[in-house]
Amino acid sequence: MKGYQLTFFTQQDRQHDHQPLGEWLLQSAMKLGIGGATLTVATQGFGHDRKLHSAHFFELADQPVEVAMAVNEQQAERIFAYLKQEGVKVFYVKTPIEFGIAGES
Repeated sequence: MKGYQLTFFTQQDRQHDHQPLGEWLLQSAMKLGIGGATLTVATQGFGHDRKLHSAHFFELADQPVEVAMAVNEQQAERIFAYLKQEGVKVFYVKTPIEFGIAGES
C-alpha cells in the first residue's frame, strides 16, 4: 500500500484531555481506526525553542516522546481533522511510504 508515516513529536509533560499527549495520540489513532501506532520515549532531544529536553533520574516530565504510525491518505486526513477539531497543536513529520506485511502472498 502507498501512504504516509506520520511521526508526532512532543514531551512527557504535555497533556490533552487530562492525559499525556503521547498516550492521547495513541488512543486517538485507535479510535480513528488506524491500524497501529508506536509510542517511543527518548533520552534527549531539542525542539524549535533550542532548549535541550531530557529524562532525568528523578524527573521524567521533560522527556521527549515520539508517536509514529503508517497510514493511508484517508486515515491521514482523519487524524489531522481530529487534531484540528480537538485544538491540539503538535509538531509532526509526514513522509510518503510504501507499507504492507512481508511474507503474505
